[in-house]
Amino acid sequence: MTPDANAFSLAGRSALVTGAAQGIGAAYAMALAAAGAIVTALDLVSPAAVAEQIRAKGSSAFDETVDITDEAAVTAAVGRMKDKTGSVDILVNNAAMFGTLRHTPVLDLSVEDFEQVMRVNVTGQFVCAKAVIPHMREAGWGRIVNISSGAALKGIPLMLHYTTSKGAVVALTRALAREVGSDGITVNAIAPGLTQSESVRNNPRYRSTPLQNRAINRDQLPEDLLGPLVFLCSEASAFMTGQTIAVDGGSVML
Repeated sequence: MTPDANAFSLAGRSALVTGAAQGIGAAYAMALAAAGAIVTALDLVSPAAVAEQIRAKGSSAFDETVDITDEAAVTAAVGRMKDKTGSVDILVNNAAMFGTLRHTPVLDLSVEDFEQVMRVNVTGQFVCAKAVIPHMREAGWGRIVNISSGAALKGIPLMLHYTTSKGAVVALTRALAREVGSDGITVNAIAPGLTQSESVRNNPRYRSTPLQNRAINRDQLPEDLLGPLVFLCSEASAFMTGQTIAVDGGSVML
């Protein structure tokens, strides 16, 4: 049987991408728009420039400046998205703390720093999922893609707060998938390897990343994540849920 090319199209779908003002989040937003989705770019810093780039290419896009840990603000933003686009079909839970984090030994890591990362990286994803699920349930269709990390699958020393948070995202994905599967909603996760986004390229800690553990022996680029993302947001992945896909050049093999 030949796959239906239309199954990969996002035409007519409305997608919310968090952490979309720059870097990988901006690439996610533009990829979904290129696949046909009406995109709402959301970030703590205004993502208006990304929305404008999408519109300049002939697609529809809106922007929201919102703190993902503020439940009332997120719920209101999702409501405005529904009013503007007519539906809430796709959530890409991308916003997270990473590039600004310091490598810190466990005994030097404060409870406050640990809890802040967990609040943004885990609670933020929960808040956003909670806001979109009622709309997806009403429509009987939805795609939630949570962004985890290869760090959670390997264990990264001196990054206990980040690694733990991304492991929690995997667990959140599995539990949520069980809960909403009968509503026509799938929940999957992508676990990228270290990707050459702006924050990584500008950070001295990551300029000489060893590549010998990757089966594909080159730097990972944001573009490497876009195909898997569009697939998980489309009808082509309709019978796939609760899964974490490692997209890292073969550093982790599940």
